Amino acid sequence: MNKRSWPFLLGGLLVALLLAGVVSNYASSHPDGLDSSLLKGCTVNADDEITGGSCPAQQARDHELADSPLADYGVRGIGNDFLSTGLSGVLGVLLTFAVGGGLFWLTRRRDPVSATGSDTPADSTR
Repeated sequence: MNKRSWPFLLGGLLVALLLAGVVSNYASSHPDGLDSSLLKGCTVNADDEITGGSCPAQQARDHELADSPLADYGVRGIGNDFLSTGLSGVLGVLLTFAVGGGLFWLTRRRDPVSATGSDTPADSTR
């Protein structure tokens, strides 16, 4: 990677960290399209608990990883919801960046080693 790419890469990482760490706390707490479509046919109270009717959401169960450290858009063990959500987003960005960077590093194009053992090609007359 050349030197001109680093500012762009680091700028993108900084923007992603700011969005994940700060702006994610201001996302809507209302159900998304999937959640609201699963609730069709049921009546819900102010706490979004099903109080009657018949809908697919009544068969919902906890996910296998519901007790994992980063479940439900937060970090388990941190009582402050704002900090927990922001930290979860930052950890997610850093983990994604590390995995993506590692995959790019593994699949990068490598220059062939010349037979003479130097960095320049054997036939440099062209």
